[in-house]
Amino acid sequence: MIREKLDKFYSFVFEKELLDEIEQVGIYKKLRDGELLVDLGDQMKGVPLLLEGAIKIVREDKKGEEILLYFLEKGDTCASSFASAISNGKCGIRAIAEKDSEIIFLPKEKLDEWLVKYKSWRNFVIDSYNIRLNEMMETIDTLAFMKMDERLYKYLTDKAQILRETTLNTTHQDIAYDMHTSRVVISRLLKQLENEGKIRLYRNKIEILEF
Repeated sequence: MIREKLDKFYSFVFEKELLDEIEQVGIYKKLRDGELLVDLGDQMKGVPLLLEGAIKIVREDKKGEEILLYFLEKGDTCASSFASAISNGKCGIRAIAEKDSEIIFLPKEKLDEWLVKYKSWRNFVIDSYNIRLNEMMETIDTLAFMKMDERLYKYLTDKAQILRETTLNTTHQDIAYDMHTSRVVISRLLKQLENEGKIRLYRNKIEILEF
């Protein structure tokens, strides 16, 4: 089953020999919706490859308040955890399953070896860094240049695309945590988006009507 999932998402990325090694040394793990994958300050012993589901990556300030950085979807890895594992440093992000997910965890002892041994692995790591950097720059642009209602609508549509669902099971408070604002502000803006015909509100659910 693990090899089938690896082949499905990574056969066009990695050589067969690398896939064979991943199958041999990787540790398969299932995550429930809301389960913590990596926490701030963790000593990284490897990196995850996402086989199914979606992972939310957040950053926490000194007051303990979180802000969403980006999402990972199947076929992705976490560049931040890779950097922490390679440098033997502590993790600077928190990773939480946004829905039921499956990962294969790769031991850090293999990461350096594969950089030398497999061109496809080097390309994958570099591409992952570039993608995550672009996403973080987009997050900064969103915070700096978008109005709050535009940020909220982008958050909802981005999340719907990652989860591949037009109905999001979430609360106003959950969104407020992700967007680093208050529930009152989110509730007001959600009602505004509903009046504009972009979403429809239900109890603990939001349907996206317009992308």
